[in-house]
Amino acid sequence: MKVIGIAGPSGSGKSTLARHLATEPGVVHLDADALAWATYAPGGPAYFPLVARFGEDILAEDGTVDRARLARVAFATPQAKADLEAIVHPRVMDEVRRAIERHRDAGTRILLVEGALLLASPDVDRSLFDAVLWLEVPEEERRARLLDSGLDRKAVARRLRAQRDLVPPQDPRVYAVDGRGEPQEVAERVAELLRAWGGP
Repeated sequence: MKVIGIAGPSGSGKSTLARHLATEPGVVHLDADALAWATYAPGGPAYFPLVARFGEDILAEDGTVDRARLARVAFATPQAKADLEAIVHPRVMDEVRRAIERHRDAGTRILLVEGALLLASPDVDRSLFDAVLWLEVPEEERRARLLDSGLDRKAVARRLRAQRDLVPPQDPRVYAVDGRGEPQEVAERVAELLRAWGGP
């Protein structure tokens, strides 16, 4: 089984690409962001560490972590952001490891692990991946995609500004992919790489 990461800044088309590719037999899409949110759930492995670090003000009335409140305090300073990542990302990697074992046993041919920070966080174990695809899309095209998704202009501007310096590391397992154009076009480009790696 090949484990392929899909990374890139907001609006680069990671989720859309992963969903397209996962329609092929033997290809499975794993959303690392969804795994992260699951660690926040009451009783989840990150829940009490997050409350201990950031306080009960991050909780909604029902006791769940309010992601908007958490974001406000966790992204207020570089240290708070690093603390958030140090709490959540290692726990997400534990879930990814378990998923890799499950899918290997189930006979999955390619496991696609999609995550915005796969190549940016020091707490991500990149040795788990056979390769990571980095989607390259000009900022203006990403802006248009994010606006089309329903985000308001201020939220889009914040995302783009926060990720303006996000670039992939120099690593022979990282492959830059042209993410411009229609989803099917991008999926066809990536499918060529997957076929070279024994995929569909």
